Amino acid sequence: MRAIGYTTTTSAPSEHSFVERELEIPQPRPHDVVVQVAAVSINPVDTSQRRIIAPHGFRVLGFDGCGTVVAAGVEAGVAVGSRVYYAGAIDRPGSNQQFQAVDGRIVAPAPASLSDADAAALPLTSLTAWECLFDRLEISADSHGDLLIVGGSGGVGVIAIQLAHLLAPRVRVIATASPSREALVRSLGADAVVDHHSDLVAQVKALAPGGVKWILSAYSKGQEPIYAHICAPFAKIVAIDGGSRDIAPLMSKSVSWGWEFMFTASKRQDIPAMEHQGRILKRVAELVDAGRIHPVVAERLSPISAATLRHGHELSESHHLAGKVVLSGWAD
Repeated sequence: MRAIGYTTTTSAPSEHSFVERELEIPQPRPHDVVVQVAAVSINPVDTSQRRIIAPHGFRVLGFDGCGTVVAAGVEAGVAVGSRVYYAGAIDRPGSNQQFQAVDGRIVAPAPASLSDADAAALPLTSLTAWECLFDRLEISADSHGDLLIVGGSGGVGVIAIQLAHLLAPRVRVIATASPSREALVRSLGADAVVDHHSDLVAQVKALAPGGVKWILSAYSKGQEPIYAHICAPFAKIVAIDGGSRDIAPLMSKSVSWGWEFMFTASKRQDIPAMEHQGRILKRVAELVDAGRIHPVVAERLSPISAATLRHGHELSESHHLAGKVVLSGWAD
């Protein structure tokens, strides 16, 4: 089979960033399925891994995938022939190859109403958004108050806005976005939009004088003093970007700070958490097929090749896109 990977870390995509090699089709472990990959998408974790993680010779990236199960381990619980989607694992070869082995507990039936490419735009961001909102921040259908989503037009933001609007209708969703993306963010269900390039404290306090109860932050580094001003007492914050933080300014309001890393379940082989992720993806697919949420796709590239992956990484790292870059199909 064809596989596309990197052989050296690169700070920016170049003509040497990705190479194509012939590899053996993987064999499934007992809980695995082997998926014939039809489409993939690019996430910030793809570009950050390419920049900083040594490939140890040759490493295949790609976390989101959609395709057809062609083989299954004895304990996989997924039928051969099933069309599935998934976000994979950070410590196994990725979806940028024609066949991929994935643990069957973290896959789910792909939305029937979507193309392979559009389905591949959803898994990682949907899992991250769901776990942030309902597992880390503990928002529920009965919750009420103000939620600030920092990075409202990003991959996680566009799904989180839709999920919060749909499944927590008493929560007011405030999202950050540039003026050019305000219309998009409002169309997804944001009740109010603030410009993250301006005075965030003044804008948020004008909307929520007593402070917001929850913050989902895609860009939190260095924002801790700002969040201390705009949080209500006993608020909760969940961050999806890494790095060290000085959370001391939050102490006087007893604000809770948490992290969301979607790959914790698979990396730690936490079986209940892995099965929970499979159920989340199943529920997301149901909501998509019911016409209640949808992916936001910025660019569609084809076929899946070293050249299109390089271009996809360039687009993703430009930070000028609203939504995801997806790639589909393999050249003959």
